[in-house]
Amino acid sequence: MKKILANDGIDKAGKELLEKAGFIVDTQKVPQEKLIDIINKNEYTALVVRSATKVKKELIDACENLKIIARGGVGMDNIDVEYAKQKGIVVINTPGASSHSVAELVFAHLLSLSRYLHLSNREMPALGYTEFNELKKKYSAGIELKDKTIGIVGFGRIGQEVAKIAIGLQMQVLAYDPYVTSVELEIEFLSVNKKLNVDIKTTTLEGVLKNSDFITLHVPGGVIISKRELEMMKNGAMIINASRGGVINERDLLGALNNGKIAGAGLDVFENEPHPNVELLKHAKVSISPHVGASTSEAQERIAIELSEKIIQAFSKLQIHS
Repeated sequence: MKKILANDGIDKAGKELLEKAGFIVDTQKVPQEKLIDIINKNEYTALVVRSATKVKKELIDACENLKIIARGGVGMDNIDVEYAKQKGIVVINTPGASSHSVAELVFAHLLSLSRYLHLSNREMPALGYTEFNELKKKYSAGIELKDKTIGIVGFGRIGQEVAKIAIGLQMQVLAYDPYVTSVELEIEFLSVNKKLNVDIKTTTLEGVLKNSDFITLHVPGGVIISKRELEMMKNGAMIINASRGGVINERDLLGALNNGKIAGAGLDVFENEPHPNVELLKHAKVSISPHVGASTSEAQERIAIELSEKIIQAFSKLQIHS
């Protein structure tokens, strides 16, 4: 029997695909500490996770029946990928399904910060009726994104989607990626049924930091931005992190926000999830969201369908070779 535990859930479109292919799909949420026992007790042959469930060496060793580990999304840092492969387990993810969703959230934070929406949305309900004119004056110094330069650190699928939106907003684009030298972007304009090809050549990290009005990070992990990098940035620049918690040193970021070096930060991810730094959460220069970059209805459906198709294909190959 082909049984799958979708421990962090799966969109109904993917679940239906798997069930039509003869799989039993359970979507119960099993606590991490009980996961090994439940997998073995129910003889699950595949485990589907997002970012919450950890699939490390101990679980891989203990659950000998597992044939497939599937991650809905891009990042695989919650899975011991190489060890699983050494044990003969197929590891799957969906690197492209949520790229546009993350890119749109980047601009949600940028637009919010540049027009003080994150603050006015806090203050208008409390003070808008009695202090409307004062708030109007306070939040009338916003800036436009048009003609500004956005620096994209990490120019893979998500970074390229960010660039497409930025070009549509008439922004200049600088990009850094140690593995990418140039990319030809194809931008669709559906309203006029036209396409535009734009060649983007990457530059150095230092070049991006020094010459950008806005910085957005799209890297798999590691500390990329600390005090040294923040000091390279333009005075009054803004920074967005919708990649991984810890990519920005939060202590150094708070220092740069407090001394005015950095005008604002948009954060979807944090060092200590699910218990982010309270000072960051309450900071007047920070626009915040709870790690929802890839979490749109459209992305969840795309992820589930792609993941399900890959699981069905992987099981088919496993049966051929068994």
